[in-house]
Amino acid sequence: MKQLPMDFLAWQERFGTETACLEAIAKHRWRDGFQCPACGHDRAWILRRRCLHTCRQCGHQTSPTAGTIFENTRLPMTKWFAAIYLMTADKGGLSAERLRKMIGVTWRSAQRMLDKLRAAMADRDADYTLVELVELDDCLVGGRHTGGKRGRGSESKQPVLLAVGTTTDGRATFMKARAVDHVDHATVSNFATGIDTAAEVRTDGFTGLTVLADSHDLQARVTPHAKVDEWLPMVHRVIANLKRFLMGTFHGVSNPYLQKYLDEFVFRFNRRWWEPQLPFRLLEAAAIHRPLPDRARGPCYSPFLNVR
Repeated sequence: MKQLPMDFLAWQERFGTETACLEAIAKHRWRDGFQCPACGHDRAWILRRRCLHTCRQCGHQTSPTAGTIFENTRLPMTKWFAAIYLMTADKGGLSAERLRKMIGVTWRSAQRMLDKLRAAMADRDADYTLVELVELDDCLVGGRHTGGKRGRGSESKQPVLLAVGTTTDGRATFMKARAVDHVDHATVSNFATGIDTAAEVRTDGFTGLTVLADSHDLQARVTPHAKVDEWLPMVHRVIANLKRFLMGTFHGVSNPYLQKYLDEFVFRFNRRWWEPQLPFRLLEAAAIHRPLPDRARGPCYSPFLNVR
């Protein structure tokens, strides 16, 4: 449902109480009306003071936050809603330290909130498929060079695969990005499942990308460095914007957390035409996303590893 653009003061006025926040989550979670998670019945009594829904058939009680990323949260929902707006209001993103100062939570709580919202972002983009003409390339992100090999093979940086759909007149449509350990045939083939097999895929002449010829119409061209932007203009522009995003907001990023920041960048890029709608779109994504643990399962946790 399309919503009118809303500034932060209007957002806070609309979602300034726990009841208003819970009612908004319920509206997005049960878009076609209430459905009991225990028996599937579609009618319930509502305890408005706590926004609890009691099934009229089996008596099961459920909260709008149960079964979402807000499940079992100890933070007020008003702070969650403020975080949703602040995270999407600026295309440069929001760091955990800045969010901590703005809404008055600990750094750890701010980081967990952002990680859960990024997981919801990734889930929304996971099923999108790039079509028609797609530019695909890899880049190196993160770390600092302190010696050793530069470029591909550097131990201090992590490879990232990026694909950007483009129109016939050169405009970008949607994109995908994934951090990988190595750019080889296996990782490229797995990444390419998000590209329609009927699409024309343009790449440079790197041998790790040649496997795309087995599944797509591959147009690979070895180009001099000075002319590479003529062959792959859009994906290189996106790579430059991605690096500015990572350095400007997070001042760099360590490898285990890179995918989460990529998910946020992709979510915002794919909805750049609807920027005023981003807070509502993220709210909807969070309201229908499955619960996530407060503590990630190790430093390399990624929403791509979860099954919907």
